[in-house]
Order: sequence, then structure tokens, then C-alpha cells
Amino acid sequence: MEYLVSIAVGVLVAGGTYLVLRLRTFPVILGISLLSYAVNLFLFSSGRLALNLPPIWTGDAAAYTDPLPQALVLTAIVISFGMTAVVVMLALSAYLTARDDRIDTRDDDAGGRDQA
Repeated sequence: MEYLVSIAVGVLVAGGTYLVLRLRTFPVILGISLLSYAVNLFLFSSGRLALNLPPIWTGDAAAYTDPLPQALVLTAIVISFGMTAVVVMLALSAYLTARDDRIDTRDDDAGGRDQA
């Protein structure tokens, strides 16, 4: 189970990093979302991946599941959803202003060279 979760975190980080390095705003937003999902999955797995264990330790229970990572992930999901909505609105307003969604700052008319 741990191998599957670690592979999933690695794939999410790799995909998120690839998308963040794109030149358009929408893939960058998707990449940031994938990176936040990877962090959430990592935080969730840090609380032990155990099935059918109580969240609070009692005298008759052999082990327990830590509820703190679950609470942290729930909070992080809400925050990342809100921040994604803000970034989407910023990207949309930038697109409507410039009529282009490229994120590089180079002027295409100059061809990347300084005009003297």
C-alpha cells in the first residue's frame, strides 16, 4: 500500500512540475493543483495507512489512526480550492485584458532581443 501511495505522489509531482513549466496559464493552474494534491496525499499518508483502526487510542485497542493528518488535509483541500478559484479569476482577467494567455514576458515583436 505504501508503494502505491508513494508512486501516486511521485506521478502527481512529476505531472504538476511538467505542467507548471508550460507557457500558457491554464496548464500552469492545473500543475499547481496537481502539486497541491500531491502534498495532500503525502500529508494524509503520514498519518499511517491503516484500515479499521479507531481514531482515538483506548485500552482495548492494539493501535489507532492519527486523526491530525486527516484534519490537516481537509483544511488544505479547502484552502487550495479557494486559491485555485482566485488564480483562475486572475488568469481570466489577464486574458481578457491582454487577449492572450501566454505567461512569458518577452515581447514577440523584438524576437527576444533588446532594440537599441
